[in-house]
Amino acid sequence: MTLTIIAPCGTLCSTSTDKVSFPGTVGRFTVLPNHAPLIAGLAPGEIVYSAKEGDVRLRIKNGCVRVFENRIEACVEKADEGAGKPEDEQS
Repeated sequence: MTLTIIAPCGTLCSTSTDKVSFPGTVGRFTVLPNHAPLIAGLAPGEIVYSAKEGDVRLRIKNGCVRVFENRIEACVEKADEGAGKPEDEQS
């Protein structure tokens, strides 16, 4: 399968993979080869995909994904590196 993940800052990933897991808005789901076509919303969490060097994790805020004919295309907003800090902390 081919996996492409894009964000406003550019292409985050363009690779081949055998498995991808997404944080869907109604629950986590995994896409395997020959998956049925789908379009789904993505919630905050991690996209996890298989690569030669092992599993790769990408934290996102939200987005959407389209799966069609072993092509997976996700458009996401990448999570901030400082995410998780309390909002009431002020300098």
